[in-house]
Amino acid sequence: MPPLVHRFDPPERFIAGTVGQPGQRSFFLQARTGARVTSVALEKQQVQILGERVDELLDELLGAGGVASVIPALTPVDHVDTAPLEQPIVEEFRAGTITLSWDSEDERIVIEVFPVVEVEDPIDADEDDLVDLPIDEPEPDELFVVRLTPLLARVFATRAASTVQAGRPSCQFCGGPVDPAGHLCPRANGYRRTQP
Repeated sequence: MPPLVHRFDPPERFIAGTVGQPGQRSFFLQARTGARVTSVALEKQQVQILGERVDELLDELLGAGGVASVIPALTPVDHVDTAPLEQPIVEEFRAGTITLSWDSEDERIVIEVFPVVEVEDPIDADEDDLVDLPIDEPEPDELFVVRLTPLLARVFATRAASTVQAGRPSCQFCGGPVDPAGHLCPRANGYRRTQP
């Protein structure tokens, strides 16, 4: 059976957002066109990396030239999206693999999000036997595909960066996240450090 594809080409809105307090946040990618909204759960690191890669791709395209569409160097102030996620949030699936590409014909950034796939471990095989086993990845049940104009892509990257930075502050010594009550810092031999 072919996978269910949640396709937005282009969406009216595509953002990364969170639900919950810093340290307890759940991260989502969300696309909306009219009344149709699709939300996919993912990890903070996935949001950070995707936002950075989108920014890098736009910067490469801007530097290379040859693109008819206007590629903004920064997100225009009137396009900065700080609104919350659309409610209610219905998680379609949890993101596993995320691909990013440039469609030069339509001049769109294409983001494809695949769900986490559970792969069965052979129980009684030793490591040498595993090398020769074929890898059969099952066909995903669902797929989230978003095709963004360069402006929408820059807006997404800016929002992704601010979403990631809005979490807990980092420890100035070890770089780990600091909760309001502090954290056990490995650089302080296990003593509790608090945010100044």
